[in-house]
Amino acid sequence: MKALLLAGGLGTRLRPLTEQLPKPMALVGNRPWIEHLIVQLRDQGIRKFVLALKHYPELIRRHLGDGSRYGVTIDYVIEQEALGTAGAIKNAEPLLDERFLVFNADIVQHIDVKPLLRFHQESGATVTIGLMEVEEPSAFGVVELSDRGEIRRFVEKPKPGETTSKRVNAGIYVMNKEALAYIPPGREVSIERETFPSLIEQGAGLYGFPLQGYWLDIGTRERYRKVHWDLLDRKLKLMIHGQEQNKGIWVGKDVRIGDGALLIPPVILGDGVRIGDKAIIGPYTVIGEGCHIAARARLSETILWDGCIVKEGAQLYQCVFGYDSEIEAGHILYEAYAQRMKEEVSV
Repeated sequence: MKALLLAGGLGTRLRPLTEQLPKPMALVGNRPWIEHLIVQLRDQGIRKFVLALKHYPELIRRHLGDGSRYGVTIDYVIEQEALGTAGAIKNAEPLLDERFLVFNADIVQHIDVKPLLRFHQESGATVTIGLMEVEEPSAFGVVELSDRGEIRRFVEKPKPGETTSKRVNAGIYVMNKEALAYIPPGREVSIERETFPSLIEQGAGLYGFPLQGYWLDIGTRERYRKVHWDLLDRKLKLMIHGQEQNKGIWVGKDVRIGDGALLIPPVILGDGVRIGDKAIIGPYTVIGEGCHIAARARLSETILWDGCIVKEGAQLYQCVFGYDSEIEAGHILYEAYAQRMKEEVSV
């Protein structure tokens, strides 16, 4: 079975980190999230992928290539203009099989898809939506199911008392190719507002299936950090590159740690990291490959992408810095976000 990964999102709420980067390429534990997703699905037996791209497609294509280094095959389809979720699926139609999986590739998840596939086949559904249960459904579109799992209706951002359901669309679908007949070609089409209601109206077999596992949209700064803290706490069980030298401290290759430096778990240090004398790193800190942290620097609850330089005595608390950022000596920063320190810092 093929999996179609929808990877064309702008990631506007994660800017400036995603200013010139597709949102699925945002790092999670020092690896682009989309790489984690492909590896995770490969390990569940899915070896053929189609990636639907729009913004900066060359960055994803250059990183993933034809998929051979992951033991999979990857084909690409590029939107020339914004087509929406359903429009992006329709645009990929020539590359899809009679039955296929769809994933919103900017949602971090760790889910076993086999029960979803089994339900889809046994129910005779045309489309099955994977559902996750959330504590506070008012920010989502809630799904109401019949006893057989058929979707009765969607309730967008429900008010108290409007529905008892807490199940929301997880952005994971199993689709039969016949469902694409309900999507008009060549224009922007919302799957939630147009395609799914049309399937319900036509009685075309739209079902929902509750999923089990980890699921979180990384669309905000707060949730982006939460994904990392969940990774460090092992609530999100993605592979962490590097060796766990002490409990909660993962260290990559060719890492050098200076005299008197202190690592307070949980911490991840990528390949080639340099930690200066008497620096204090952690807790809840992820340092990307090739980063240099100078003497007496202090980092806590902070995420650095590859190639960052933190100069002597700088202090970072609850910060996220993108590739090759530079933090000057003695700077004290709280909740700062930037792609580079040469650019404007968003606080």
